[in-house]
Amino acid sequence: MTKQPIGRRTLLSMFGATAAVAATGISSISPAVAAVPRAAGKTGPVCVSYIEVNSNSMLNAGKYTLTSNGANVFDVAVIFAANINYDTTKQKAYLSFNPNVTAVLNDAKNQIKPLQDKGIKVLLSVLGNHQGAGFANFPSKADAEAFATELANAVTKYGLDGIDFDDEYAEYGTNGTGQPNDSSFYYLVTALRQKLGGSKLITLYDIGEAADRLSYNGNSIADTFNYSWNPYYGTYSDPRGPSSKSQRSPAAIQINQTSSSTAASFAKRTVSEGYGVYLTYDLKAGDASSYISSFTKNLYGSTAKYTP
Repeated sequence: MTKQPIGRRTLLSMFGATAAVAATGISSISPAVAAVPRAAGKTGPVCVSYIEVNSNSMLNAGKYTLTSNGANVFDVAVIFAANINYDTTKQKAYLSFNPNVTAVLNDAKNQIKPLQDKGIKVLLSVLGNHQGAGFANFPSKADAEAFATELANAVTKYGLDGIDFDDEYAEYGTNGTGQPNDSSFYYLVTALRQKLGGSKLITLYDIGEAADRLSYNGNSIADTFNYSWNPYYGTYSDPRGPSSKSQRSPAAIQINQTSSSTAASFAKRTVSEGYGVYLTYDLKAGDASSYISSFTKNLYGSTAKYTP
């Protein structure tokens, strides 16, 4: 499913910064322990790339290196996207892959592992599909845990490095589904962390009803996430999520759509303000090294090189 052209993806106005949930005094649970290992000689923020696999290859993420030392530009590549769908007969949410995502996963040897061999972590993004099922409206703890099991099984089956949560397009209430509740996302993320352990990544695209509900009964899952990012491309706004700035990306750019001067400015702010992640979206085929260099120069002190 393609990210929609209106709303957050092309939003040009600046959204106010939001404080991390962990800063509210709510206790956190299940602290995330996995981290992205840095390539030799590379210092600076973790660079993330969402890739629309309906029309682009995941392998594009492995074609960019820093001119100065050959390190990967992108540390994390996100498969966009699987869906949380709703079975109206069983009245149950389930994990679904469209044909393009299925093709990537079934060909993991050629489309995922080559990136991992370069040291790039590969995540599966999951989002709603206009069917009423979302991360925030499981009818029970058992239902949330069952979906966590499906996610964990997918990570294991396809050799992935983790799961990214993107609570968009759920259309809560469709097909007679329930409205968002306070416990669902808490139970889902807690169960997923327990199933994946500390070696896998769980990330938060800070949007939607689920992202509004990072705490339940006085406990927070904010620090259960390894990373979180601002979901509005072309803006700079501190997302909710982990308490450490090193795990959050206020910068969000769409490659070749956000102006290169804005991308460069966001990169400079990311470093100067002590944030540890820089989010990009929509990496396509072809040489975008000139544009990518606009932010790598400020993130890493180096231009980017493209190798087909």
